[in-house]
Parts: sequence; C-alpha cells; structure tokens
Amino acid sequence: MHGAQSKRDLAMELQAQLPILRPSIHTRRANLTVKFQDLYGFTVEGNVDDVNVLNEVREKVRQQGRVWWALEASKGANWYLQPQVSSLSEGIVLKSSLKFSALANAMTLKKLIRKGIPPVLRPKVWFSLSGAAKKKSTVPESYYNDLTKAVEGKVTPATRQIDHDLPRTFPGHPWLDTPQGHAALRHVLVGYSFRDSDVGYCQGLNYVAALLLLVMKTEEDAFWMLAVLLENVLVNDCYTNNLSGCHVEQRVFKDLLSKKCPRIAAHLEALEFDVSLVATEWFLCLFAKSLPSETTLRVWDVLFYEGAKVLFHAALAIFKMKEEDLLLAHQVGDVINIIQRTTHHLFDPDELLTVAFNKIGFMTTNTISKQRKKQEPEVMKELDERLRRLNSLREDDRDLVDKNVNFEGHILYIAEFSLNVNS
Repeated sequence: MHGAQSKRDLAMELQAQLPILRPSIHTRRANLTVKFQDLYGFTVEGNVDDVNVLNEVREKVRQQGRVWWALEASKGANWYLQPQVSSLSEGIVLKSSLKFSALANAMTLKKLIRKGIPPVLRPKVWFSLSGAAKKKSTVPESYYNDLTKAVEGKVTPATRQIDHDLPRTFPGHPWLDTPQGHAALRHVLVGYSFRDSDVGYCQGLNYVAALLLLVMKTEEDAFWMLAVLLENVLVNDCYTNNLSGCHVEQRVFKDLLSKKCPRIAAHLEALEFDVSLVATEWFLCLFAKSLPSETTLRVWDVLFYEGAKVLFHAALAIFKMKEEDLLLAHQVGDVINIIQRTTHHLFDPDELLTVAFNKIGFMTTNTISKQRKKQEPEVMKELDERLRRLNSLREDDRDLVDKNVNFEGHILYIAEFSLNVNS
C-alpha cells in the first residue's frame, strides 16, 4: 500500500512539473523558425504564427479582389477615374458640377484604397491615380526608349554608384537578383539620374525602384512611377545632394511624435534616443527595406492617392503599437531592437494601418506643409554651417560625408545632423 501511494505521489509530482518540463505548443511554435515566400517572391524568416498570418493576409487579398471586381462589373472598368476625384488630395476635391455619384465614388475609393488594392489591379490603379499616366502623356511616346539609348555607355558618379548597389538590392530575390533583374533596375535608375540631374542617384532609391518594378511589371511604367513619386508625391529635395528634404521630414516627424505620442517622445528624449536612427531609412526607402512587401505596398496604395502624409501616419503607428514596450526600454539598443522586431514581423498590413488611421488622429497635408515651412529655415542654416565646415576640410575628408558613401552613412549622417540641430 505504501508503495502504491508513493507511485501516485510521484506521478502527481511529475504531472505538476509537465508545464516546466515540456514547453507549451504555442511556445514551441513561437520558437520554431521557418522560411517562406511572401506574395512578391521575397524569402522571409518567421515562426509558424507568422506563416498563419501571411495565409490570412492572402485570403484578405482575395476577398478584397472580389470587392474590386464587383465594382468594376457594376460601375465599369475605370470607375475610379472620375475627373472630379483628385489624387494626392485630402481625399475629395469638389467642383461646382460634382454629382452625388462622383462624390460617392470618391468616398468609396478612399475607403477601398485604405483596405488595399488587389495586386493584379495595382499597376493600373497606381499608374492612373498617382498622375504617372498624365506625366507620361506630356512627352513623346518614345521618350523612355530614347532616353535609355541616349545614356547607354555613359559613366557618371551616379552610374558607378548604381552599379555598385545593384547586387546589394534585395539579394536572393528570384528575379531582382538575376542579370535580367539587375539590367531592368539599372535602366530605370540610370534613366532617371539623367532625367533629373539635381537628384541624380541617391541610395535608397534602388529599393524603391526595385519594388516598383515588381509591381508595375515593365521598366517604362516603373520609370514613370518613380518620376511622379519624386517630382509630385514626395517633398522636394528628399534625394538631392544635401538631403535637405529628408532632414526636414525627420524634424517634422519628431514634432509629430511629441504631439501624437507624448509619453513615448518624452521617454526617448530621456534615453537620448534620436528617432532618425530608425526613421531615416523609413523615409528614404519608403519602408521598402523595413516592412514586409505587402505591408509596404499597402502603405504605397495610400501614398499614391492621398500623398506623403501617409508616411507620417505609418511611422507614428509603428511607435504607437509598441508604446508600452518602449516605455519599459532602458537603453538605446533596446529601443532599436523593439522597433526592428516590430517592423520585420508586420506581415498583416491591417495591423499597422488600423493604428495609423484610427489611433493617431487626424492629420492634413496642409498641417504637415506648415510644419515643413517652420523647420526649413533651421535645417538650411545648419546645412550651410555644415557646408562651411566641410569646405575647410581636405578633399579626402570631404569624400567621407558624400551622400553616396553607403546607405548606413545616410543614417549616421542625418542622426549626427539632427543632434547638431537640436543641441
């Protein structure tokens, strides 16, 4: 009897220890790293839960596609191209002749775009609503082919940097990282560097152009999307030699973070953490290097219709989503790790965009424009002072801060600049 009792006691003791001895199914799944392809052919690493999220996203994309196809069937293939519906606006621009049906279309379109454009329709919708089609129509039909032929074989600092960056742009992608992919990306980037010599080429554009190629399918359409992006959608001078526009955007973002997420901003200031350490890459690459591809493209869906304000919405949302974790961070490295883990695993675009549009608060393009004008004088003053300091250096030293030394140099350059401005 005593032996039987001892065995029961031992069994109960072992059973009580099972949660400790054997991790839960959720824990095992969370720790199991797997590789899988996303919607655009990128190989990403995640756990089993990430795979399930990606499958759910694919189902949402299919459902959203059915909504778009139903509208095309009932309203016509190009129902969203009403002349009264203005892209890159605050959503709706009204004319005296505006009919209720057009207003309904505009409101429907804004909601639909925020929920995502189906991948198969993205090329057509982007090209029309962004203004790329209109921009292309202002030049001869042979413009792009003539441009690529005219610049073939020409060597400039921009072309040398582009050639250096091609193999480093999404390495391992099944098409981008091939001779054909490199050639297509080179044509787009080199062509634009000659179209706009003020921009030429700036590191970060390689990631943007590469993703445009995957979506638009053709070099020429990707080229015109890049053109409308740099010339009409984004703030001026984001990619010019001194990156002044990017500096301004960083200052505006810091102000917005203080207003929209004051607890986070105060805590980061106490840690002496400069948000440009993470946000510079977001604004230069438009999240292409930071977020999963479908999440990036969902941000771009809104970007090409509502304008650059969506970049601020998305950037603020990333911080807002992890507010409690960030408030517990004690070191700069902790903050960077939290932000990077968050962005790398944001496979569900709705998780980001729900926060971006529902929990950040209302922002208009006019409000952001006023913030830019407020920041520009200080930025330009600091850039002038920096230029004077550089002019006093030897030529070799000056090369170290050239904008195209490397992409990481952008981050450090702007972080150092921000610290100087704020000191």
